[in-house]
Amino acid sequence: MDSNWMSIIPFLVVMPIAIFTRQVLPGLILGLLVGSYIVSPSVIGGMQTMLGYVVEALIDENNIKIIVFLYAFSGLIGMIKFCGGIKGFVETASEKITSKKEALFLTYISTIGTFSAPTFRFVTIAPIMKALLKKVKMSTKELGFVIETTSTPIIVLIPVATAFVGYMVSVVQISVKNQAGTGDPYDLFLQSIPFNFFAIVIILLGIYLSFFHHSSSDAPTQIEDNKEKEEDEDDWHDCHPAVARELPTKPWNLILPVAVVISLTLFLTWWDGNVQGYAFPQAFIEADVLEAMVIALLITTLLTVVFFLFQKFKLKDIINSFVVGGNELMSVIVLLSVVWGLSSVTEELGFSDFVTEHSGWIPEMFITPLMFVFGAAVSYFIGSAWGTWGILMPLGVSLSTAADISLPLIIGAVFASGSFGAFASPLSDDTNTIARILNLTVVDYAHYKLKPALIAACIATVLYAGTSFFF
Repeated sequence: MDSNWMSIIPFLVVMPIAIFTRQVLPGLILGLLVGSYIVSPSVIGGMQTMLGYVVEALIDENNIKIIVFLYAFSGLIGMIKFCGGIKGFVETASEKITSKKEALFLTYISTIGTFSAPTFRFVTIAPIMKALLKKVKMSTKELGFVIETTSTPIIVLIPVATAFVGYMVSVVQISVKNQAGTGDPYDLFLQSIPFNFFAIVIILLGIYLSFFHHSSSDAPTQIEDNKEKEEDEDDWHDCHPAVARELPTKPWNLILPVAVVISLTLFLTWWDGNVQGYAFPQAFIEADVLEAMVIALLITTLLTVVFFLFQKFKLKDIINSFVVGGNELMSVIVLLSVVWGLSSVTEELGFSDFVTEHSGWIPEMFITPLMFVFGAAVSYFIGSAWGTWGILMPLGVSLSTAADISLPLIIGAVFASGSFGAFASPLSDDTNTIARILNLTVVDYAHYKLKPALIAACIATVLYAGTSFFF
């Protein structure tokens, strides 16, 4: 279909509804539905077209791999929780830590084994830090800030074995495909990592706050003093179901599966490239990383089931915990399916051509910083990094093509904008999870970390403007 103004209608539907309802999925579904009815303007035709777009996306081989990866990954974490891996790790670590420096060092070094997902980080690190709050001598808000800077901002920069990487590669893939691009989506994701300036800057701010900043709030507040006096009533075992008192205490049920999935992912990635005839390190670049991650995850899941069976856990309970864990990401899988369909319908309407024809008036060096600022605002109001990426990546890739801007640069800016919302928004899962574990008021905690988040966002905007000048 030729480009025309109607191609932007789905996005004009998506963003206001997402911001108004503070839910991403309703806006995406309505945007897909409206776009489908524009393509097939009949009573049943629009609905049939919408179904066709979603089904077409779901039967794509790479998309199926992403869905399997997301579900199996969440299922594996569910088994680890049920079998006491997370609780055991928390118990063991909290007994060995005796000072603030050790606690902060553990927070950062533990990223090596718990970078798979933000929630995974929170339920392994936050309870430890909560149990050691007297020794840490930081305000609870500062503690939450430090923990968060070691979660989503780091995870979005890691290219293997995370819950994010499959989704991030997918939104790049569909956006580039709709532009008739030929670049490998995983390779583009790798190239975009150095340009996720917000994540990099907020990590550096977290390190500064952790080790070099002496806050006036080093002493606990009166409210925190009262909380400490009520420690018996507010035990860290009650802060999250993953560390509940009734669960077994088995730290190796976390350490071994995580070590196996990371090791297997790296080995199978190298192996795939090596079979194709490439030597190290080129083998990692040329390999089918998505397939390697899926296979590594499936092997790890099977080995983990056997490992837990040897510990006398019942097979029925293990399978049930896997299903419960996997179902926690069903909303994300549905979100991703709708994003794929929305990208297809907007391209059918000529969205890329429309952007190309009507974006020439914007100075090239301003496009990337404006893309980041706009995306950061959207992500703050909807509280979802994944939703922001799904909505804005097609626009970013189209603008990159239209203005001949570095594609990895603008992809990095879109990912950075979503990272801002995940970190700063009071609606984000990260903010609410940390606040719940540390017994903080969500609004107060979000307000506390908004200032450093805005500082990081301003620095990132300047960096995008400067980088655009050279690229």
